[in-house]
Amino acid sequence: MRKEIRNFEIVNIILLGVFVLSLASCGVGTTKIGDITGHPRDYAGKEVTVSGEVVEIFSILIAKYFVVRDGTGEISVVTDRPLPAKGEKIKVKGIVKEAFSLGTQSTLVLVEGGEKSTR
Repeated sequence: MRKEIRNFEIVNIILLGVFVLSLASCGVGTTKIGDITGHPRDYAGKEVTVSGEVVEIFSILIAKYFVVRDGTGEISVVTDRPLPAKGEKIKVKGIVKEAFSLGTQSTLVLVEGGEKSTR
């Protein structure tokens, strides 16, 4: 009887571990880009983590950035690190900043900081 209970506990621990790992790979702990772009005042100056696909990369003399798209929107990520490849799945941590504002139009960027990891 004791051995059956012990085996049951081991199976539950393994299942819990698999569940936690699957949540981590699904973007849990990340912020939806649409939430950031839809409510910029709520996120201005705050550190967030986004994940998605790199859809464009840009490198001009003094600035490098890339565009990340998830199912809810797109955001430009300013970086001083090497640029990721277009099409790469990525998770990025950074501070939300307003790049510029002209009349009623404004553009938000994520200034990368912390570790970058691919998924």
